Amino acid sequence: MKAIQMFKLAATTVLVAASFQVYAQDAASEAPAASGPTAAAQHSVSQSKAALRQARAANRALGRKVRAALARDKNVSVSNITVRAKDGAVTLQGSVPEQSQVERAETVAKGVQGVTSVRNALTIRPVGT
Repeated sequence: MKAIQMFKLAATTVLVAASFQVYAQDAASEAPAASGPTAAAQHSVSQSKAALRQARAANRALGRKVRAALARDKNVSVSNITVRAKDGAVTLQGSVPEQSQVERAETVAKGVQGVTSVRNALTIRPVGT
């Protein structure tokens, strides 16, 4: 009977030792894809970031051009007007004292080179209110 117990103990020891060998792997055996993004993927990401920065700069420049055009026009009070631009589409927000200034601001904004559309969200607020 003792021989059977010794045989079971030896077999169990061999199985445990073999199981340690199955899971033991060194760093050299890892797949290269798990180490990080490929060079092509990194290049693609850097190109898209550069394009995004360029688009933002173009939007800011267009907004400044529209704001400057509004400021040059003596018939529009620009003190409460915010100009936002995205891909050629310009949004005018804020308030002006008269209805004629709402229409004039839209006309001036449409006349700026690079503007494809104008969304006029200006409201009328008389001076002093």
